[in-house]
Amino acid sequence: MSSPMTSHRLNRLTGQFLEPGREALYRQDIAPRVRLESGVAICVAALVFGMFAISDYHYTGVGIELYLLLAMRLVVVASCLVLAFLIGRAGDYNRRGWLHALPLWILATGIILIIPLRPESLATQVTAVVVATMAFYLLIPNLLPVVATASLYLSLGFLAAAVMVADIPAVVALRISLLLIMTNAVGFFALLRLEKLQRKQFALLQEERVQNQQMAEEISHRKSLEAQLRRVAEQDGLTGLDARSHFMARAEALLRRSRHEKAPFNLMMIDVDHFKAINDTWGHSQGDRVLAAIAETCKRSLRPQDVIGRFGGEEFIVALPETHLKDARMVAERLQQKVSELAVMEAMPDHRLTVTIGIAGVLDEETDLDDLIHQADQALYAGKHGGRNRVVMSQEVEGEA
Repeated sequence: MSSPMTSHRLNRLTGQFLEPGREALYRQDIAPRVRLESGVAICVAALVFGMFAISDYHYTGVGIELYLLLAMRLVVVASCLVLAFLIGRAGDYNRRGWLHALPLWILATGIILIIPLRPESLATQVTAVVVATMAFYLLIPNLLPVVATASLYLSLGFLAAAVMVADIPAVVALRISLLLIMTNAVGFFALLRLEKLQRKQFALLQEERVQNQQMAEEISHRKSLEAQLRRVAEQDGLTGLDARSHFMARAEALLRRSRHEKAPFNLMMIDVDHFKAINDTWGHSQGDRVLAAIAETCKRSLRPQDVIGRFGGEEFIVALPETHLKDARMVAERLQQKVSELAVMEAMPDHRLTVTIGIAGVLDEETDLDDLIHQADQALYAGKHGGRNRVVMSQEVEGEA
């Protein structure tokens, strides 16, 4: 199996698939998880941001600064909660990337605005910016370019506010800059590595799914081939009847059950009269049509529990379980009548199809299937020599002998 890095290359700076279709498929696959995790993470971040209103009172006391801070925090928290709800319902990296970006920008703006409203807390705000930056990268699911842009905005905005409002020395500004650079670098490369790992895993899973699908299709194809081979082995291709070997197996099972239940069992051998003349006169294709028509007539004339097969050439064989001899004769005569009524070929309108049928029944427990076939064949042979188009019982042949 090929490596996902060779079959699905990744962007070195964003960790995304270079193939737009593959990237869209990945985002679609993770969309349900991202909606849930983003909604929860944004709610938690907003509530934590609002909770620090307690420290506002500590630093400013009651006054206009406190009211402005509370109003700002309320707007940020409310906006984030609304966006978290919208993301949970309709968040989608592919079509609504801006929706996932807005909470980060709102939170970043809120953190930056604390400096002009509460400049004396700059030292603690540096820690808050570092924590918020790492949360942007690692705790709130988002695309790396979106997170990097929002984090850069937070760092630059905070640094600018600190220089302009808090009037910090250059050396302090440099230290804060280095700290924010290091924070962004760590967060950026951590999220980049995570993005690549997640996409590699997705590519592997996709390849595994494709292989499993191909394997399932191969198994299905093989089962289909096996079923076709079974049908070829079990059915006669021309007539759709049981092939000789399959008939023998089914008839043997029926004979054993009849012995066990002490039920009657009979066998019929059917031969199409003058079939060679049909082939010689009208061609083998017409002969095949005759065999198919007679086979269909036999199937319609027999019961569901009866078994019929093509024994060879123009001969058919039928197993009749739970059938007495007189009933077997009635079945044979009815079948003989229906065959004689067939009009299967316009090319031979004056030729009437007939069949000769030999019947043998189980006389004792020693009689096996080969014995029955031999007896039915002898009866059929007698019928052919007696003029054809007749039904002959094996007992009649034995009586004449």
